[in-house]
Amino acid sequence: MDDKILIVLAWIVGVLLILLLGKTLLLPLRIVLRFVINAVVGGIAILLINIIGSPFGFTVPLNPLSALIVGLLGLPGIILVVILKYLL
Repeated sequence: MDDKILIVLAWIVGVLLILLLGKTLLLPLRIVLRFVINAVVGGIAILLINIIGSPFGFTVPLNPLSALIVGLLGLPGIILVVILKYLL
């Protein structure tokens, strides 16, 4: 009888540990996913700037770093990338 109780307790502890580990690993995954989505949105914003600015001779290079900057910072990121284009 005591062995069965220990087995049930071990199962309960095991399931709780798996749930805790799953929640612990899910948080960094959400952060990484948010960074990737923001980078894609930043790349689309740079593409729109290039489409609108190309008739005027203004283009911003689209690379992973500029897409990440625009994606993370939003509108200030677009302004930063444009200013960096003029400075460099």
